[in-house]
Amino acid sequence: MRYSGRPRLTMLAAGALLPVAFSCDAPQKELPDILLIVADDLGIGDVSCYGMGRIPTPNIDSLARNGVRFTNAYATSATSTPSRYALFTGLYPWTNPNARILPGDAPLLIPTDIPTLPKMLQEAGYSTAAIGKWHLGMGDGNIDWNAPISPCANDIGFDYSCLIAATNDRVPTVYVENGRVLGLEAEDPIYVDYENNFPGEPTALSNPEMLRLRWHHGHNCSIVNGVPRIGYMKGGSSARWVDEEMADFFCSLVKKQLDSKDGRPQFIYYGLHEPHVPRLPHARFQGATPYGSRGDAIVEADWCVGEVLRHLERSGRLDNTLIIFTSDNGPVLQDGYEDYADSLIADHTPAGVYRGGKYSLYDGGTHVPFIVFWKGHTRAEVSEALVSQLDLFSSIAELIGAPVPSGVDGQAYSKTLLGRKGPSRESMILEAKSRLVMRRGDWVLLPPYKGPAVRKTTGTELGNVDSWQLFNLVSDPHQDADLAASEPERLESMKKEFLETVGTYYDYDITAIAGQK
Repeated sequence: MRYSGRPRLTMLAAGALLPVAFSCDAPQKELPDILLIVADDLGIGDVSCYGMGRIPTPNIDSLARNGVRFTNAYATSATSTPSRYALFTGLYPWTNPNARILPGDAPLLIPTDIPTLPKMLQEAGYSTAAIGKWHLGMGDGNIDWNAPISPCANDIGFDYSCLIAATNDRVPTVYVENGRVLGLEAEDPIYVDYENNFPGEPTALSNPEMLRLRWHHGHNCSIVNGVPRIGYMKGGSSARWVDEEMADFFCSLVKKQLDSKDGRPQFIYYGLHEPHVPRLPHARFQGATPYGSRGDAIVEADWCVGEVLRHLERSGRLDNTLIIFTSDNGPVLQDGYEDYADSLIADHTPAGVYRGGKYSLYDGGTHVPFIVFWKGHTRAEVSEALVSQLDLFSSIAELIGAPVPSGVDGQAYSKTLLGRKGPSRESMILEAKSRLVMRRGDWVLLPPYKGPAVRKTTGTELGNVDSWQLFNLVSDPHQDADLAASEPERLESMKKEFLETVGTYYDYDITAIAGQK
């Protein structure tokens, strides 16, 4: 595999594009606040307004009631880190060999000298905040968690940040606010290691009697709150989070940030941690569904969305807030803990009618919920336009009349974002753990990859096939009927586009890509 690097990114003037944002209705005098809500491992079938699953999500559904519900929306990747990298940079994650699932002590993945979505908004006069799930790395690769951490989210365009460094199943299990561990006491410093345990510190293997949630695979290191994690951690007792309080903590921070408006328009990235493992919702949500803790965590996430919406309504801010709700990748049931999500699934379908899920090249890995609501500017509509989170950077820039970045992979589709008639994507490359697939129109091209058909630990169908396959997602959303033999011209046309696109970064032997990053 070959990595060629990226050209230096620049910004193109786009002042003439300002009418795009505000020509839908009466002229608007002020820029909208922007709230970007990204759930973690939430499938398209987990949101009830899509009519595929069984878990009620009335607050998320309320966004679709007067907004645009996209049925062909995609994250760029079937895992978290690369998906979020693309969202903030507008760059395909597979063009960066480091854009993979990161450990909790990984350095900041996004270079501090390139354009980003929050930087663009800062330059347009916005205050910016990042709250919740991060998983894009912090520091320079040698983090001292007891000192200011640099670089961090604040160095890529956020004025304020309060984040979990990686995921809620990885150490360190602490909140990091503006590059400092929140609530840390000097006499009890924190230490983190992803290779070796600290002498005398209990783990899931040495002290299973301490566990209140048993591990299934991969999660057998340090124990925090009775939960085994990935990685080893010592100290920092006063700073450690309580899992069941995480939703309330971040939700209250988002509301506080909304109240801190200083005359500038606001951009808030709100990274929900639900329904990522470990699924430990607050007691008031436990038992809310018959689907176990995963279903309960989705109800909690929906409550968080409702709390923020009600806060905006009460404060009179809802009228001028552009809200985007989506997920970082497709769903997964068994992802490291014995929480019985897979056995309690019953008639619920997290990926809806689509095949696969998190980690998969099949459509369920990246086909995600995507809802846009802006009161007075969107109306209840179901859009079949092909859209990608990759395009948010450029589309929001176009929407507010800011400079559109040159050299990114994302494209500007602000009219489509608001449900108006306008151009949308014709094709896109999607990624799952270094393996690539292409969607063009209604068709999906699946290249051959070596490897198992099913991920042993999670039971996910990975999409590793031994020949080029072609699927029509309209007639066959579950991708059961390979049409490569009956559509030879379409197959060759899509293969050509695919190989020309990825050939900039990879050798043409596409089977060599798998497992190299």
